[in-house]
Amino acid sequence: MGDTTKLFKIPQSVLVVIHTPAGQVLLIRRTDSGTWQSVTGSKDHPHESWADTAVREVFEETGIQAHSPGCHLHDWQLENQYDIYPEWRWRYHPDVSRNTERVFGLLVPQDHPIVLSPQEHTESQWLPLHAAADQCFSASNAEAILMLPRFLQQVAP
Repeated sequence: MGDTTKLFKIPQSVLVVIHTPAGQVLLIRRTDSGTWQSVTGSKDHPHESWADTAVREVFEETGIQAHSPGCHLHDWQLENQYDIYPEWRWRYHPDVSRNTERVFGLLVPQDHPIVLSPQEHTESQWLPLHAAADQCFSASNAEAILMLPRFLQQVAP
């Protein structure tokens, strides 16, 4: 019959807070719901590492190469677990109701160009920390953005 592992999303995803050295945070607007968020996305296969998922999702959604000069991907060693919203449950195996989300930060140079995936996002904006957190639909996304100052010191150029 073939490989059926691609039929359902893997309930392991990344959240990547993209930011500048000055603490400006990138938010992107979803095409489906119109809500603002940081980069998010699920593993493509169970053995894909968290870091590889983060690098892939950042490139797919923003066009940013996470390992480019001036960029620094930082695994915050934080994981959120949450119930998958009912409207998205159809994407997952019927036995799956919770997702694990690994949080990363990505330092990029000021004024880094953004190339959105038009299938996923309609626009982007750079905002100060608190304004970005206030704009997010997801509580875990807002909380991650508010944690940025503690991680900025660890990646200062």
